[in-house]
Amino acid sequence: MQFLYLLEEIRNPVLDAFFSFITLFGEETIFMAVGMIIFWCVDKYQGYYLLSAGFLGTVINQFLKMFFRVPRPWVKDPKFTIVESAREAASGYSFPSGHTQTSIGLFGGIARWNKSSVWRGISLALCILVPLSRMYLGVHTPADVLVSVCIALILIFGLYPLFKKAAENPKIMYSILFVLTAVLLGFLFFVEFYKFPASVYEEANIHNLQSAQKNAYTLFGCIIGLIVVYTLDLKVISFSTKAVWWAQVLKAVGGIALVLIVKEGLRAPIDAVFSGSLIARSVRYFLIVIAGGVLWPLTFKWFSKLGNKKEA
Repeated sequence: MQFLYLLEEIRNPVLDAFFSFITLFGEETIFMAVGMIIFWCVDKYQGYYLLSAGFLGTVINQFLKMFFRVPRPWVKDPKFTIVESAREAASGYSFPSGHTQTSIGLFGGIARWNKSSVWRGISLALCILVPLSRMYLGVHTPADVLVSVCIALILIFGLYPLFKKAAENPKIMYSILFVLTAVLLGFLFFVEFYKFPASVYEEANIHNLQSAQKNAYTLFGCIIGLIVVYTLDLKVISFSTKAVWWAQVLKAVGGIALVLIVKEGLRAPIDAVFSGSLIARSVRYFLIVIAGGVLWPLTFKWFSKLGNKKEA
């Protein structure tokens, strides 16, 4: 807490605004958008690598949150204040830091995969600034952040050689995906059937368990979708990520728009079919992944031809 008090003393409106912006790079929305754009426009195996590291990192992070159930810094010490704008996104347990986990997994993975000094520099800067933002804003302790950094780095460096080999060997890729599926199933059973202490089910804390359950069903739908995407691309679609730069922009914008339309457009009908059950989240996110990983790539041949037509 001493380090957090030190950061609290140097807070000012300019730094508050800066770190409130920086912390957004640890949000799920940024992770999904960047991961999909890389999958569509840069390197599909780098996309698989980043998405898989993110999924696995989220499972580990959520498991540790529910297992240790550490309260937020301002709950531990009522005298400590936070930047109020950060409170809404910091309603769950504190340990370890989800934003840190997501940002290091994503941007650390980009730095590990790519040799470009520019992209490595930008990515490494965000790997430092996002964790710092979580402490500056007062929503995480150094222990929360450091554990997340360690987990993310282990995943980044551990998965990297596997995905490099998977690009040439489908058996390795399937092995990775099936292991991820097993881990996600294990996490889903954990949050559904583990007998937590009575305090977890109290009105003040039940949202933590509900959030973990939502994440479990969401990620399970995503990983099943990823298996289908990989299989269809391997055997049928085999899309290319190459296109002229302005076609890549159109591809990225159109793809994100499609994913958002599917995400929000299917929410009500799927919830109605499954009567509000969490299974609806698995189904909806499965379809989101299929839309982004199967339906949208079917248009990529057209995007690739756009540049060729202009050159001709």
